[in-house]
Amino acid sequence: MKNKNTLGNHTSNFMKYRYLLKELVNKNIKLQYRDSVLGVFWTFLQPLLNMIVLSLVFNNLFGKDNSKVVNYPVYLLCGRLMFEFFTKSTKKAMKSIRSHAGIIKKVYVPKYIYPVSSVLSTFVTSMVSLLVLVFVVAFFNIAKINPIDITWRVIFVLVPILIVFVLSLGVSMILATADVFFKDVENIYDVFTTLLFYLTPIVYHPDRLGFAEGSFMSYVIKLNPLGGIVGMFRACVIWGNDFIQYWDFGQMYYCIGFSVVTLIIGFVLFYKNQDKFILHI
Repeated sequence: MKNKNTLGNHTSNFMKYRYLLKELVNKNIKLQYRDSVLGVFWTFLQPLLNMIVLSLVFNNLFGKDNSKVVNYPVYLLCGRLMFEFFTKSTKKAMKSIRSHAGIIKKVYVPKYIYPVSSVLSTFVTSMVSLLVLVFVVAFFNIAKINPIDITWRVIFVLVPILIVFVLSLGVSMILATADVFFKDVENIYDVFTTLLFYLTPIVYHPDRLGFAEGSFMSYVIKLNPLGGIVGMFRACVIWGNDFIQYWDFGQMYYCIGFSVVTLIIGFVLFYKNQDKFILHI
């Protein structure tokens, strides 16, 4: 009974501050483009330019095998969109407690509101960025250059999108907690995300690396949940009617389990340490 009351209190508390959460999300989105001449247009332009640059650099190296990649720019963009959402949301959420230190010291607001609002605001802009993927696919299909067979199964992209959201939220809560006590976490995480980029099959197909099955690096890549998330997203977009052949259900269950466990750990860690935040910010 006690657990039910506790859960009810947390739910009631969240509903009480839901309008503040909405305002923080709106504020974060506006601040992101406040001093930019192009404003929200960067939401479309940035992933497009990244795709073009990386395609020019890596296409000859990784994009020639159409049996695995089909269309390298689209293949690349699918990976970048998922990876960018994860890294941008977690980096923004990591600094959210420190950046709102003045408010936290003066007014009581549930502290989890700040990292959650950072993840949500990044999620909104990332979903808008998906329009770039629509534009790029339409361009190649109209030009008949390695066209993509888009089918109704593309709606299954909601699965990897939901998983990466849960994973990002869990990691964000862990990072936001750690950053309060150890500011060096920000520098360490910058290095980690660079490493993570190369361990996630974004610019390459895993089979092109030549790692032997069962080798240490093959396990490292498989254990990276972002790799599975990116793979599921690509299966829905690129492979059309054949997507079920490229949808790894074992990897899906692993990614779901990893993300949910990370979310639970993140909120428990945040909840147990939030009362100490005021002493360190």
